[in-house]
Amino acid sequence: MFTLALSTLRARKGAFVGAFVALFCAAVLVTACAALLETGLRGRIPTERYAGTPLLVTADQEVHWTEEKKGKTKEKAKPLTERAWLDAATVERLATLPGVRAALPELTFPAHLVAPDGRVAGGASWGHSWESAALTPFELRAGRAPAATDEVVLDAALGVAVGGTVTVQSTAAPTAYRVVGLAAPADGPALKRQSTLFFSTAEARRLAGHPGQVAAIGLLTAPGANPTAVRRTALDALSGSTLQVRTGEGRGEAEFLDAGKARVSLVTLGAAMGGTSLLVALLVVTGTFALSIQQRARELALLRAVGATPRQLRRMVGREAQVVGLLAGVPGAFAGLALARWMHGRFVEVGALPDTLELTLSAFPPCLAVLATLLAAWGAARVSARRPARVHPTEGLAEAAMPKPGIGPVRLIAGLLVAAGYAVLVFVLTGLRTEAAATPVTFLSVILAAAAIALLGPLVTRVATAVLGRVGQLVSPATGFLAAQNTRANAQRLAAVVTPLSLAVAMASTILFTQTTASHAAREQAVQGTLAPYVLAAAGPGVPEAAAAAVRQVPGVTAVTEVLRTTVRAGQDKFPAQGVSSPGLARTLDPKVTAGSLDALADDTVAVSELAALTKGVEVGDRLPVTLGDGTTVQLRVVAVYQRGLGHGDLTLPHRLVAAHVDNPLASSVLIAGTADATALRAAVRAFPAVRVLDRDQVDAAQQAKAGTQAQVNYVAMGLIIAFTGIAVVNTLVMATAARRREFAMLRLIGTTGRQIRAMLRWETLTVALLAVALGTAVAYLTLGAYSSGMTGSATPYAPPLTYLAVVGVATALAFTATALPARLALRANAADAIGARE
Repeated sequence: MFTLALSTLRARKGAFVGAFVALFCAAVLVTACAALLETGLRGRIPTERYAGTPLLVTADQEVHWTEEKKGKTKEKAKPLTERAWLDAATVERLATLPGVRAALPELTFPAHLVAPDGRVAGGASWGHSWESAALTPFELRAGRAPAATDEVVLDAALGVAVGGTVTVQSTAAPTAYRVVGLAAPADGPALKRQSTLFFSTAEARRLAGHPGQVAAIGLLTAPGANPTAVRRTALDALSGSTLQVRTGEGRGEAEFLDAGKARVSLVTLGAAMGGTSLLVALLVVTGTFALSIQQRARELALLRAVGATPRQLRRMVGREAQVVGLLAGVPGAFAGLALARWMHGRFVEVGALPDTLELTLSAFPPCLAVLATLLAAWGAARVSARRPARVHPTEGLAEAAMPKPGIGPVRLIAGLLVAAGYAVLVFVLTGLRTEAAATPVTFLSVILAAAAIALLGPLVTRVATAVLGRVGQLVSPATGFLAAQNTRANAQRLAAVVTPLSLAVAMASTILFTQTTASHAAREQAVQGTLAPYVLAAAGPGVPEAAAAAVRQVPGVTAVTEVLRTTVRAGQDKFPAQGVSSPGLARTLDPKVTAGSLDALADDTVAVSELAALTKGVEVGDRLPVTLGDGTTVQLRVVAVYQRGLGHGDLTLPHRLVAAHVDNPLASSVLIAGTADATALRAAVRAFPAVRVLDRDQVDAAQQAKAGTQAQVNYVAMGLIIAFTGIAVVNTLVMATAARRREFAMLRLIGTTGRQIRAMLRWETLTVALLAVALGTAVAYLTLGAYSSGMTGSATPYAPPLTYLAVVGVATALAFTATALPARLALRANAADAIGARE
């Protein structure tokens, strides 16, 4: 049977090109998604700054909880959104341990050089105490160590000479420091991923803003001491606490906390994208094989007529699929590795991933892709060959000559069940109010709808072509009549072409407009809820408290609200939050309170969005335990519930509370209410070169730019699925058109000109495009309406008209191009030769 399959492949190479292309693209997608998923699970985070210390003691950088399910208890953990600090008294405890030469405290805080024109040195830049330099590869190259509070030692890579004066924007007001020394790694080049500024111990403690705490403790081992034994001793000394002793690459995780958090995001993204890719690939591959089997119906019926059993026929088709799957899967898997590198680079470029999380590539993703390709090919071929292998040979020959217009009862029932499943998912989607929960259901809904279209396609196309065919005959009696008769008689072929095109329209629209719907609603809520005519923003790490104090003194200013963005947890649920200074809050911010009042916001209180109130089951007056960014849990009393959670975060907390538990306490923005003009406000913040005064229009433009940057992540990830469906559209149309050589030849022999045949094809393609666009648009609108209803409270999604027209235009252009080119090639052949050619 395997030999027969190889013979069939050699004799009918053209018939399997379409399947090869579909499987190749599927292998590429699966490999890329699996590589990203593997990177999230075990991606390497190299150590830079802590390369000088063999052992590093840190606080636990995760939040833990216990989950009980089906009688089983599981320990769950998620990374904290901010750095957890530890008690400075631990330094003295560790310094006396056997084998420890020195225990050095580490302080870490943001610190950036600011130019006189307000430009901030790009990239990550951190301040530290000089006493922790021994933990690093740095050594003095020029000058001396800082001693006074106004002295600093700079990373030599910053290009500043000793003796100069620099302005540093850290966690307080920008301050001038004298450069008293330059430091650089003793061996090797400068650090790739960060710049380092060293301050005196007293100044570093002030800027760190955590009295009595340290970010980490480095343990230097005594000469001859075994680091492994010292680590065990340290763990014994710290038993009963949550402190951790890190070695090797574990130091990199403590150094680059954002990389550790990015791992979780990458696992989620890789899993969601991989699952969606697999489902789309299965749908596309099955459709491609179904079309291929339709085109070989006569050949398969003849094999049955000469004695081949149904089992032999299925085995032959399965072997063919496995060979094609192997030939396509291996090169596709290697191409997927290159795609994974490109995607990782793009994610880093748009800021979705830090460059500190390196891409991990192994043999696992390619092997998984080849296996998935083989299984998909075999399954698709077996399903597609099910009817040709089952029907009587004479019935099969009759259907090959004149395909049945309808569909069988099994296919009808399956189609109706899938359509019902889509309806259930759409209903479920209306109740999902978080993006993490709604996004997978959204894309699964689209795939189910496409599967229903594929199963019920012949019925749908017959109804549609009956209407569109009459229109075509009225406009062009001759070619319109031919097109109408062809589409009506070949409903199976038409359905096979409509499915991938409608999937492309639906998937592209869904991917694009889930982003626009969510970002538009968030922007609208932010604009409507911001009452202040002016906002302070900063090009650097944030707006200093001193800048807010300065604008408070401007005549005409009635209220100044500092806003600090963060992410917190309430139990297991993670919520975006904002910390706000409360005096005059009602004049600068209106999150549309529906219960309680923001006037009661104080140090031990919280205001929650309706989503957070519903999720946690709280109302005004209840106590809500909130885990802040650094892992500190506080009990807060709910004083208000508001509607505009998308624009202002789901929790609103006191500014002082949030600032004490984040790495960067500077305000994300400062809202200014009153009658003061922009000129007076700019004069007040002239001493803060990185701070800008923005009006409402400028704030809205900045928010749109930020939303566009965030949307690029999903566009890069899911855009590949759009590209795959686009390739599937072209692939299917080329296969369907190229297989009609004998039909075109017969039309030419009875007197139809090539021009008339091309016109007929244009009418057919227009019918396909209109039907696919209508179906794809209907699926996308229903799905997006449910998504919007759950996420924003409105059942009307936001879809920019020009973007939608671009989707329709590209889909239509693909359909016409993929039909016209193979048709021209088919019409070049001699009609008599084409009639006798092998199908």
